[in-house]
Amino acid sequence: MTRAADRPEPPSPRPKPPISRPSRLAALRSRNFRLLLLGQTVATTGMWAQRIAQDWLVLSLTGDATAVGITTALQLAPMLVFGLAGGWIADHYPKRRVLQATQAATGALAAILAVLTLTGHVTAWHIQLLAAGLGIIAAIDQPARLAFVTDLVERDHLYSAISLNSSTYQLGALVGPAVSGALISAVGPGWAFALNAVSYAVPLIAFACIDPDRLPHPRPAARAAARAPGGMRALVRRPEIWWPIALAGAFSMFTSSLPVTLSAYARTLDIGPSGYAMFTFVVALGSMLGVLIAAGRTRTTINGLIWTGCAVAATYLLAAAMPTPWSLACALAGIGMATTLLFTAVNATVQVAAGTEVRGRAMGVYLLVFFGCGALGGPLIGAINQHLGPRIGLALAGAVPAAALLLLSLSHFLRRRPAAVPPSDASRRPSGTGRESTPHTRSRLP
Repeated sequence: MTRAADRPEPPSPRPKPPISRPSRLAALRSRNFRLLLLGQTVATTGMWAQRIAQDWLVLSLTGDATAVGITTALQLAPMLVFGLAGGWIADHYPKRRVLQATQAATGALAAILAVLTLTGHVTAWHIQLLAAGLGIIAAIDQPARLAFVTDLVERDHLYSAISLNSSTYQLGALVGPAVSGALISAVGPGWAFALNAVSYAVPLIAFACIDPDRLPHPRPAARAAARAPGGMRALVRRPEIWWPIALAGAFSMFTSSLPVTLSAYARTLDIGPSGYAMFTFVVALGSMLGVLIAAGRTRTTINGLIWTGCAVAATYLLAAAMPTPWSLACALAGIGMATTLLFTAVNATVQVAAGTEVRGRAMGVYLLVFFGCGALGGPLIGAINQHLGPRIGLALAGAVPAAALLLLSLSHFLRRRPAAVPPSDASRRPSGTGRESTPHTRSRLP
């Protein structure tokens, strides 16, 4: 008879490995994504240098903040006409080739503006015409670029990639205004345009070095889905798509025109182009902090978007109350952080929910709303700054989106209320019938 002491002990269970959390820089493991990031960082820095010089040059030539707003609107308005076409192109043509063409065209327009300015022949309508041309190119470039990011990384690294891609915009906004302010003060705005034209050589080289063998090839089913005529209509009916896009449009109408307000502030306070560049630099500094926070996210919810929108509106109202340029600069850092968190979360939510087959067109709709509302807000904010002052412009940029956020939140919570079903009907309803949420809907909506 075997004693209990002699019996072999059962093997102890193996400890479960800890669940790894994606790193904030996980997307950098992809060589193709690193190349994209390098090219976009340099190009965005040049673009911001041109944007600051362009606004200041228009203001210097006309003395009218409304003209600056009109220039901004002309650069954003083409997205209303060509945004959906840009999304269609992103879904049907190789994104890398599309981006190579758009980067080359953007650099050519920057070179034309540089020549006109350096030779002394530039006028306000020249700048506005070229701004409209840049807007047309951007309507094709932006959907392809945003959708291309998801082709370069694994799905688990999607939020990291989107946030890091946003960081190129913010890093450019940090360096570009400083470079532009120095160039405007030292040699004039024409050299800022020339710098932007030259900078587009870097993304062209980076795109040429991307390994096409590591890019996904669309499956026959994916190509058929991309050609489906009703796919886009069904997509925008989903709340996890249209709700974030509507929220982005409400805030974009005023936040996209922040440079217009800051240029008017700099002129009102008599701090010149260096003060304008300093304001923009501080906004970008806050935006970089927002990028670092956003890169650590793995999911977003509608409730999270609501609270982030509240933070954006609050920081604008706080900035409007600041009495001095330095206190205003502190509030502008908060604006940059909150705004980046909001739009990065909206971007990621829409891309994940859309899926691979129609992601380009989903980005086209998102950018159409984003830039279209920004185009409408440009002249409006410019006129408010001109006639009521930039402080009122900042206050309205917080108050009006806050009201829109309230209406969107009410519609969301009313939509979530379950319809009352009589017990007899519920008992007769077969299991599995009725409208069921998709996996994206369950994971994205609280």
